[in-house]
Order: sequence, then structure tokens, then C-alpha cells
Amino acid sequence: MKFVDSASVVVEAGKGGAGCLSFRREKYIPDGGPDGGDGGDGGNVYFQGQEGLNTLSEFRYNRLYRAKNGMPGMGSDRRGKSADDLYVEVPLGTKIIDLSTDEVIGEITLHKQNLLVAKGGFHGLGNARFKSSINRAPRQTSPGTPGESREVALELNIMADVGLLGMPNAGKSSLIRQISGARPKVAEYPFTTLHPSLGVVKAGNNHFVMADIPGLLEKASEGVGLGFEFLKHLSRARALLHVVDILPFDGSDPVKNYLTIESELKKFDDELFNKSRIVAINKIDLIEESERDKVIKGFLKKIKYKGIVFNISALNGLGCKSLIFGLYDLIEQKNEEE
Repeated sequence: MKFVDSASVVVEAGKGGAGCLSFRREKYIPDGGPDGGDGGDGGNVYFQGQEGLNTLSEFRYNRLYRAKNGMPGMGSDRRGKSADDLYVEVPLGTKIIDLSTDEVIGEITLHKQNLLVAKGGFHGLGNARFKSSINRAPRQTSPGTPGESREVALELNIMADVGLLGMPNAGKSSLIRQISGARPKVAEYPFTTLHPSLGVVKAGNNHFVMADIPGLLEKASEGVGLGFEFLKHLSRARALLHVVDILPFDGSDPVKNYLTIESELKKFDDELFNKSRIVAINKIDLIEESERDKVIKGFLKKIKYKGIVFNISALNGLGCKSLIFGLYDLIEQKNEEE
């Protein structure tokens, strides 16, 4: 399914049913009086969080969501049936904005969370409601009020515990395939990842969600490459994992690659840049075992990084188990702080 992270739709709540004009007509009861019942309420429109969804692609094709109208009232003081509410499922992390006012109506962050976006119309009143001591045969009723109608924008920021960072072909997709059930495309050319993918990573009896976004390039914060438009999806992540290719196949300098990514993060958003992160030095299996420590220490010294580091091979799983538990511990630490 194609990944879509923004869409606009029209939502229309149902109209309230009209009140009934009726008089009681029964044999041997000459003064029956008014008995017109009220109408039913119109249906509301809710957006509801759904855990299994991760794209807004459905909303590119279905642009109108309309709840049903309430039924009109009937004689014998019978009220019309109220319409059922309409629930529209959206992915977690969806923000709903009223396009006419730019007001943020709300944000869906929990499974089965409901957000009212259009309220149904109020029911009309039957003539029995207008009976009084001075008006014993009222012919007055009221129509139901119209339901709310608005055009809204949907913006999706995928929700993950860990967001992956790195240059194209750093091994991010290979890593998420190695440690989760996600199966993003992997190939020996840049930009095999064209949209974010989510994977659930098990850490013993616990688990966390990891998001892979397209690789970043220099000037990504200015729109170069594919990663810029997806950087916003990392804003919800509790922690970042910067994957570094220690031996790039194109002969580029891993130090320069690392610093480029960090620079683009800072240009894009200070809050994102200041998120806690772990560095994973990938493809260490391509370096002679006797040379690994020297190469890795030289790299860390040049980038002046003093945080948590894991040496891994996403291809064969070397060091990945330790990385998983290191990430889980960092997430738990962030949860306690929050």
C-alpha cells in the first residue's frame, strides 16, 4: 500500500429529524389533542484511532464522510429514531485541522481514542411539545437543525519509540529487517527506502516500535533528497538511532557522513536534534577483526562522540541483541523522565 501522510476530507454530520404535526383521532375520544412526536438526532462524525493503520492512503480516494440524518417524529407521541454515529478509523499520530480556520481540532494518539469532528443536528420538536393551557391544539412544530459540515486536513506523524537515522545505504533497512518483522526493500543502490516503515522489536518479554525513514543527504533540511519530508515522523520518537556505515561502498568518509546527518538535524529542528540517541556502527564484519578497535576508536575520536555506541553487523546480526536491550533501556529511561 502506498504511504500517504497528508490528506484533506469533508465531514458532514447528520441533520436532526423534523418534529411531527399530529392530533389524536380515536373513536369515542372527541378531545384527543396534539400527539406529534419529536424527531431523532442526527449522527455525529468521529475519528477513531486504529493501531494497525500506518498510512492515510484511503483518504486520497474517499473524500466525503457523511453521517445519516435523524428520522422524523410520528403520531401517537412516537419519537423518530436517532441516527447512528459515524466512526472513521485513522492511524495513531493523526492530527486533524479545520481548513477554514486553521484550528487544530485534536490529535489521535491512542488505540480506539475517539475525537468528535462534526456534531449531529438537534432533533425537531413535535406539536405535542407546544401544548399549553391557552393553546390546546397547537399546529406548531420545529424542524431539526442541520449537522456540522467542515473540510479538515489530516496530517500523520507516525508514532515510534525509536527513529532510525543515517545516510542512504547505511544499513537501516537491513537492521530493521534483522531485529523485527518489518520487511522493507534492501538493495545495493541508494534510496531503496522510499517511505517510512515500522517494525516491532522484541526485547525479552517487552517490545518497542522502530521507524525507518528514507536516508538523508546534505542539504536535506532544504529539501534535497527524500528524507526531508519524512523527518517530521521522527519528532514523536523517544530516542534516535544513528546508523553509521563504517566502510561505505562509494568510498565516502564515514566521519563526514555522520557530521552531515547531525548538521541537517540541527537545521531542521533543535528539539529533534536534542533527542537522546545511540550510535550504531554498522558493517563491522567488513573490517579485519584485528583492525576493528583501531578503526572504531579513530572514528569516535574524530566525531567527538561520547555517548552510547554499539558495534554491529545488520547483515549477520552481530551485536544486534545488545543493541536491542540498549535501546529498550534508553526508552524506559525516557518514559520515567516523562
